[in-house]
Amino acid sequence: MILVMTMGLFSKIKSMFKQESQENLEKNIDDIKEQEKKDEVVNEDTSEVAPIVKEKKSVKIYEKGLTKTRESFVSKLVNLTNKYHAITEEYFDELEEILIMADIGVNTVMNFMDRLRSRVASEKITDVNELKEIIVDELFIIYVNDDVLVDKIQYASTGPTVLLFVGVNGVGKTTTIGKIAYQLKEQGKKVLLVAGDTFRAGAIEQLEEWGKKIDVDVSMGIENQDPSSVIFDGLTKARNENYDVVLIDTAGRLQNKVNLMKELEKVNRVIGGIIDGAPHETLLVIDATTGQNGISQAKSFKEITNITGIVLTKLDGTAKGGIVLAIKEEVKLPVKYIGLGEGKEDIQVFDIEKYIYGLFKDLM
Repeated sequence: MILVMTMGLFSKIKSMFKQESQENLEKNIDDIKEQEKKDEVVNEDTSEVAPIVKEKKSVKIYEKGLTKTRESFVSKLVNLTNKYHAITEEYFDELEEILIMADIGVNTVMNFMDRLRSRVASEKITDVNELKEIIVDELFIIYVNDDVLVDKIQYASTGPTVLLFVGVNGVGKTTTIGKIAYQLKEQGKKVLLVAGDTFRAGAIEQLEEWGKKIDVDVSMGIENQDPSSVIFDGLTKARNENYDVVLIDTAGRLQNKVNLMKELEKVNRVIGGIIDGAPHETLLVIDATTGQNGISQAKSFKEITNITGIVLTKLDGTAKGGIVLAIKEEVKLPVKYIGLGEGKEDIQVFDIEKYIYGLFKDLM
């Protein structure tokens, strides 16, 4: 099943690139936004143009956001292909080093190299140029080879959907919440933000500012107030006033792991006591520029609470965008959102095909 899906992926990526050239999409993100305004594409439900413009914009955001990784990673692959005319152990060794430098992760790379060697042997491949398609296919397989993991947000069938955000300080958690809230509001959902990080100075005010900026309600208490009481009040409001989605900020640091675990257990009890089945998602926010340290954070948080997915921020700021694959392989958690810029729209629902396209566009 997976092979059927992936064998056409390389062709699909090439088709995307060809279509982009044909349609003259070599505009930057600001140009596309300006064109959208000129075309007065406002109502996606009634406009046939809006979904197309939105999709093109999303592809361009991926392409632009992965520039650093693409320029570093793909240029090395191209140079490697030009250097070797036949597939040798030296070729494999250099390819392995390139993949590790892209922060794909040692274990993931070892698994990948075993699969690649196996395909080269079984398909009797000798030309290094033929490996481009196989490299793309195998990296795609690494991400999709576990049907158990769901990379889309799971919304509640009735009542408010509760998204709980966790992560260490400094990863952009509060900003991420604001950006996701903006996107949900643009989709027509009634959104409530809950300022559950009462311990970090300025965290409440930061979320309040985001609420004003995107015109979304914020439920908040005061600094150093018990987070569970703030969350209780916020969820009671959400239930009574028929909000569609609630996004809850939490403390990024307590004295130690035991304290953090106890705090999150208490928060989860409060949430589940007010809204049955909640939280529906617990999303760990990780800064992509921290590399393997981000994977360590994911492993630690997975030990103390039920993480359902990853939000990977600042992916545009690193040349090691392969961390997306490493997280999935090493931590067994799906990436649900990625941050590819500073703008409100630059946080994207993760799409593996757009990610692979943004990564390998220059290899076409």
